[in-house]
Amino acid sequence: MRHDADNNVEMIEEQVLGRDVKDENVIEAMKSVDRAHFVDSRYQHLSYADRPLPIGHNQTISQPYIVGFMTEKLDIQKDHKVLEIGSGCGYQTAVLCKLAQKVFAIDIVSELIEKARKNLKQLDVDNYEFKCGNGRKGWQEKSPFDRILIAAASSDYPQDLIDQLKIGGKMIIPHGHGFGQNLVLITKTEQGIDKERILSVRFVPLVGE
Repeated sequence: MRHDADNNVEMIEEQVLGRDVKDENVIEAMKSVDRAHFVDSRYQHLSYADRPLPIGHNQTISQPYIVGFMTEKLDIQKDHKVLEIGSGCGYQTAVLCKLAQKVFAIDIVSELIEKARKNLKQLDVDNYEFKCGNGRKGWQEKSPFDRILIAAASSDYPQDLIDQLKIGGKMIIPHGHGFGQNLVLITKTEQGIDKERILSVRFVPLVGE
């Protein structure tokens, strides 16, 4: 398989646009981020497959469709500050950087943060900061955030993250255990939070549960 921009564009058109992700900004952002740059060498032949892939440390790079779906549901604007929990190898981070003003990305595995930094250096993006730590605690000093994307499953809705979300802000989180997970879109209001279940998923667990 050739690993190039043409294959990446074909992946996005078939697996993301070809399903129910239609936001032009999300599609263009994903087309500009070659997934192969973020896939380990032993899985390069699967770079454009619509499936998660191991990245070490019992973590995965999400399938392209899920990256597009979650990103679209957050409705990210150019002036938004986005918090990403579980940045892994940096693929989702790169897509968010193409859409937001700035991305604050957290992972609990320092080796993955170093891998993500190296991967992002290959791209024309610099509007991000990384932090190694427990994602459940968020990034208080940089809050509040317009959007929060959580790329690991939690059995609850971490209060620290809700506290760091702006009123009117949105957070997307895989909620539940094992096969019983649902993507939940949370909107923060003056009265509390509104929750909308939108898709059955399976993510690795949020470390620190």
